[in-house]
Amino acid sequence: MLFRHCDPAGIVFFPRYFEMINDCVEHFFAECLGWPFEEIHKVEAVPTAEISTRFVAPSRHGDRLRLTLTVTRVGRSSLGYRIEGTCDDAPRFTAEATLVYVDGSGKPTPWTQDIRDKLTKEAS
Repeated sequence: MLFRHCDPAGIVFFPRYFEMINDCVEHFFAECLGWPFEEIHKVEAVPTAEISTRFVAPSRHGDRLRLTLTVTRVGRSSLGYRIEGTCDDAPRFTAEATLVYVDGSGKPTPWTQDIRDKLTKEAS
């Protein structure tokens, strides 16, 4: 963990985890789906519709956090995922969230078949 992630006590400030979660999701879209945010967000978007996070143990300045994303559900225009954050295999947090694929006006729109196929493969 970097100094900028921590509060004065040296513990990661919880909103910073949400930045890390978003970074992990952005990396997943670019690396696993071949569909980077800079391409998606020219016209569409994939905003978070719901997120639930459980903080198990604090992370401190200098910790090396590992985030693992698992696709849990693929809907018509939504995606459920789970991210587990660990440090040296010890749990730090778990987040479960839903993204929704929306068009330029913010209306949910179905995944393209190519993306749906990739997401379904990741979910299995």
